[in-house]
Amino acid sequence: MAIGFTYTLNGTSTQAIPDKGMTRSIKPRVLVSQFGDGYQQRIADGINSINESFSISFNNRSKAEVDDIGAFLEAKKAVTKFIFAIPDTNNTSRTGERDYRVVCTEFSIRYAQGDFYSLTAKLQQVFEA
Repeated sequence: MAIGFTYTLNGTSTQAIPDKGMTRSIKPRVLVSQFGDGYQQRIADGINSINESFSISFNNRSKAEVDDIGAFLEAKKAVTKFIFAIPDTNNTSRTGERDYRVVCTEFSIRYAQGDFYSLTAKLQQVFEA
């Protein structure tokens, strides 16, 4: 899988592949000491000082698919992590992919028309085994 995650409901595993246009946000955590003459010293805040988050969407999908993805994310309750894969040509340990441990901090479902539904989600990287 080049991008997305696998979810299991009722004993069936399914790949959730988000739409193109995913956003990956990277925010380093830094401790800064500011001195009176404008001089600064900076140091990384902790061993996992790069925080990454992802905004993904599943647009114009069937009601059943959106309901299944929503049920999976709701069952995780923003507490239980899952693996989210993205393309990464710099990753040499696995061909062109990188796995992130993430929790879904927020998601919303948009009821369009007929059998077309959409789901957007925000995933936050976590640092735990």
